[in-house]
Amino acid sequence: MSQARTAKQHRKTAETDIEIELNVDGSGKSKIDTGVPFFDHMLTLFSKHGLFDLNVKVVGDIEVDYHHTVEDTGIVLGNCFREALGNKAGITRYGFFLLPMDETLAEVAMDLSGRAFLSYHAPERVEAIGGVNRFSYQLVEEFLRAFSSSLLATLHVEIRRGRDAHHMAEAIFKGLARALDAATKLDPRVTGIPSTKDVL
Repeated sequence: MSQARTAKQHRKTAETDIEIELNVDGSGKSKIDTGVPFFDHMLTLFSKHGLFDLNVKVVGDIEVDYHHTVEDTGIVLGNCFREALGNKAGITRYGFFLLPMDETLAEVAMDLSGRAFLSYHAPERVEAIGGVNRFSYQLVEEFLRAFSSSLLATLHVEIRRGRDAHHMAEAIFKGLARALDAATKLDPRVTGIPSTKDVL
C-alpha cells in the first residue's frame, strides 16, 4: 500500500464536541468514549469486526437525550472514512454481509457511490435497550442515516428476522463493519477509480 488511509476530524457544535481518528487498514483496535455506554459497545464492535483502528471522544448533551451524540458521531465518522478513502482509486467499492446473531439476521449492502442514500427496514415499536440509561433502538437508524449521508454512500440495511433489540442493533453494526471492510478493500486488479464515470 503506497499511502496510509487515515483521517482525523474534529467537529464542535452547540450540542456536541467530537474528535475521531481512523485507520481504515488497521487491526480492530479502538478507544471509544461517547458518554453513551451502549453506543460505545456498538462502535467497539464496529471497529473490531471491520478491522478499523478507531479512536472516538465525544462530549455531548446527553442530559437532554442521546440523539445529538449518536447522529453527530455518525456524521464525523462518515467524514473520516470519506477523507481516508480519498478519490477511492483501487477500491472494491461494493460490500455486503448477511450477519446472524441468535434469532436475528441482518442484511447490509453498500456502494461507495458518492451518492448518499439509506434504505432501512426493521421492526417498529422495538423496546429500548439497557437498564438505567436506556438506548432507544430508533437511534440505530439515525446513526446509519448520518453516516451514509456524510460518507456519500448508498446503504441498504434490513432486519430479515429479529426480535431482541440488542441483537438487532449489534447485528447491524457488525454487518455494517464487514460490508464496509469489503467495500474499502484495495483490489490489485482495479485500475484507477472503479466507475465508468471515472469519479466516485
